[in-house]
This record gives sequence, structure tokens and C-alpha cells, in this order.
Amino acid sequence: MRHAGNMSDRFANRRLIESLDPVRDHERIMRVSSAYEFPWDYVRALEFALFKTYCVPSISSLLARTGEFEHRPQKRYDDTALLMAELVDHGYDSPRGKEALRVVNRLHGRYDIANDDMKYVLSTFVYEPIDWLERFGWRPLTRQERLAAFYFYRAVGARMAIRDVPETYDEFLAFKRAYEEKEFVYSDTNRRIGQYTLDLFCSWYPAPRALTAKAAVAMLDDRMVRAFGFTAPHPWVGALGRTALRLRARLVRHLPPRTTPRLTNDPGNRTYPGYPVGYRPADLGAP
Repeated sequence: MRHAGNMSDRFANRRLIESLDPVRDHERIMRVSSAYEFPWDYVRALEFALFKTYCVPSISSLLARTGEFEHRPQKRYDDTALLMAELVDHGYDSPRGKEALRVVNRLHGRYDIANDDMKYVLSTFVYEPIDWLERFGWRPLTRQERLAAFYFYRAVGARMAIRDVPETYDEFLAFKRAYEEKEFVYSDTNRRIGQYTLDLFCSWYPAPRALTAKAAVAMLDDRMVRAFGFTAPHPWVGALGRTALRLRARLVRHLPPRTTPRLTNDPGNRTYPGYPVGYRPADLGAP
């Protein structure tokens, strides 16, 4: 798929996105934005989005019962990231997209999950990347990108049989905020799943574990820290991390535009080397 006209122009993709309709063209906008404009940021933002959902006791208790985070945290993380990437990379109604959705629905169908919990997780996929990119993206998001994310995941939610997803961007954001206000409370399972995830993050970097853990916790807001029962590091740790991310954004702004997409073809995948070569979406997830 051709994504922009002038590959030497850093802002050609932005102009392309601004020419598209966020309702009709939301799949194309999502792919250009996440695979060409902000691939690194989308991955970090979705890591944070998933981490945020573990602040909800009803969600963390289910994850604790499955044992996936205790025994296979990297695989569980990769399965989720790749299944979502399949939907963006190929489209939710493509053959691979439909196969990925069948896997997602099969995994969720094993458990009695409250509709509002499913709806909340869906909302984090919309708004956490938007929030991250507003703070740390190399350029401001366009209105089309924000709305396209909403329409994209609303369509995904319909295919997952998630009920009562609001019809507008602002209404869904209001639901997300109200849900967090009510449901983010401490529980022992929050702490357990949060710690497993923190240990996973620490395994990715060569820095001392204690330093990486402090840096990760410093990126959480006060409500999340309380819901996990973590100890907040000194404020300067968070300030240093946010400054580093903003400096990175300034550097990326001056890099040439990406000419190949980065979604399912990330060579750094840990659980499925070489993905998607030799793999199908049906190979993902717990057996």
C-alpha cells in the first residue's frame, strides 16, 4: 500500500492523513500513523496501556488465575502485541485479521469477563497511545489520527461482541476516566501482576534491575502507584525519564521518513523470531 507521495518529505504522511476521512479511512490512517510515523511510540504506549489495565482487581485476579503472567509473561505480552498488530497491519476484516480476532475471541470466551472490563481495555488501546504521543511524539497528532483510533477500535470492539461502546470519541473518553476513578483500587492480585510485568520490563534492558524498575514506576501516575501498592521513586526520576523521551522526540523529528512499515515485522520479537514468516495468527495465544 502506498502511504505517501514524497519519501524525502518528513511531513508527507501527515498531509496524506489530513486528506483522509477518519470514519471511512480509519484503517489506512491507523496503519500509516502506527507503522510509519510512530512505530516505537505505539509499542511503548500499548505496553503502558496493558500495564494500566492491571490496576483493576477484577482484571488482575483473572490474569492471576490463568497463571500466564507468572509462568510465561513474555509470551503473553507478545501474543497480545502481535494479535493487535495483525489487525492494524492487515485490517480487521482481512483473512489474517479475522483469524487474529478468532484467536482473541477464543481466549476471552473461556472466561466470564464483565462487559465493562472488556470495554475499558478497549478504551486504553484508543486513548493511551494518544496521550503518550501528545506528550512524547515527534509531531502533534492530527485530528484525523485521534478520531481514526477511536473508529478503528470501535469496529474491533463490535467484532469482539463488546456491548455499549459509546458512539463518539468524547463519550468513550468520559467512560474511560469514570471507570478508572471507580475501579483503580489496591488488591494483592494487582500487586502480583504488576510485579510480574515490572520484572518483564526489567529483563529487556541491560541496566541494573532496581534502576529500571524505578524508572518504570516513575512513569506511572499516583493512582496507578497506589493501585499496585508500589513505592513511588523520587520525583526527579520521573522528570529525568520524561525529559529523555522529549529529547528523543526532537531527534526523531529530524530523521528521514520511514519507508518500510514496522508492525508485525519487528525483528526484535522475542517469542516468535522472524515473525510473521512461518507463523499464522492462530499460532498465538495459550493452547
